[in-house]
Amino acid sequence: MVDKVSRYDNIDALLERVGQPLGTTGWHLVDQARINAIADTTGDHQWIHVDEKRAAAESPFQTTIAHGMLTLSLCATFLSELVKVDGVRLVINAGLNKVRLRAPVPVGSRVRGVATLLETRRMAAGGRVVVQMRVEVEGEIKPVCVADWVLVFHE
Repeated sequence: MVDKVSRYDNIDALLERVGQPLGTTGWHLVDQARINAIADTTGDHQWIHVDEKRAAAESPFQTTIAHGMLTLSLCATFLSELVKVDGVRLVINAGLNKVRLRAPVPVGSRVRGVATLLETRRMAAGGRVVVQMRVEVEGEIKPVCVADWVLVFHE
């Protein structure tokens, strides 16, 4: 089930949702073009990501796989699909408390994000939140990534 974007009137409306799910995104395709773009951006051109023929012949996955950093970076896309807070000027990525990359994402997979608001704290000019983002691959039971992401919302 895909949740639509949740709109909050202000930061306090979001902060009071601590411990609650923020929703589930739609599916996003991880194709070779997206993998190659991340390889170019990060400089990580390891063959398991970009060499389709070699990956088919030598990789235990028999295909190319997404970079872990690609999987993790999709969390920004997922959160923007799930949450909008009125009155917020700026959202700052303050880091990650915990990240686990639990399984590869083969090329051609569709992934989605499932977000839960773990922690909140009101600040003078906004709020600090920790969002747990689970990244799931369509058809798989366990998530491929679980990340506790720290964000600061500025009013």
